[in-house]
Amino acid sequence: MLTVVHACLRDGRGGSPTAVLDESAMSDEERRSAPGRAGASHAVFVAPDGGVRFFTAEGELPACGHGTVAALALLAQRTGRSEHLLRVSGRTFWGRAIPIGDGLFDAAFDPGAITIRPPDKSEMSEIGAMIKATGNACVATLGRPRMLLPIADREKLAALRPDIDRLRAATDRFGLLGCYVYTVPDAEGRAAARMFAPSIGVPEDIANANSTACLAAHLGTDLRVDMGDSLGSPATVTASAQPDGSVLVGGIAAIT
Repeated sequence: MLTVVHACLRDGRGGSPTAVLDESAMSDEERRSAPGRAGASHAVFVAPDGGVRFFTAEGELPACGHGTVAALALLAQRTGRSEHLLRVSGRTFWGRAIPIGDGLFDAAFDPGAITIRPPDKSEMSEIGAMIKATGNACVATLGRPRMLLPIADREKLAALRPDIDRLRAATDRFGLLGCYVYTVPDAEGRAAARMFAPSIGVPEDIANANSTACLAAHLGTDLRVDMGDSLGSPATVTASAQPDGSVLVGGIAAIT
């Protein structure tokens, strides 16, 4: 059974359409085809014991933030329980999805340990120059490393037109998932971002929760990050830095 869940809606609309399927005896080739068949960038496979696997057309991912939001929402609808334990890539973690309306759920989870390092000169000279980033860039690892690049404002963010083939070659060369370009949050923690991840077959992601969690860890603050406008599907990801150094990340999900 395939269900489409729109993860990380903004003001009740948009979000990232995500295919959620029951775990079954499918080949990896069949799993890679599932996102395209559902008109989505990612597919999530959920087992009865809480095991979760994520796929794009390029292959399996070790983690997927908006996919986790989608899985939690569907589990909450099916079981009537708000809290769940999930297993992803050998890690067991807690998540919750609280019903807030007809088919709507407010979901959040602990994405796991995040490490931050400065980018090296070669990464900045190639990827940073391509994006025309300004300010304090970093490389954050959550499942896989990705570069976080600040940009001056929302207007410059919206105007970005990176050469996707060149960007893929560069991120592949440096072993990066992609690059997450963001505006500096305002006093209320509101920001905007775009995630370019051609290395996993997603030229641009509508909503990238794990990278937003990385940004919250990097800045040590709570965030509400708007994404998806350049793709015509507005999305918002929330992230909250916890006192123990962990992060809770999530958004509103709609089950269709």
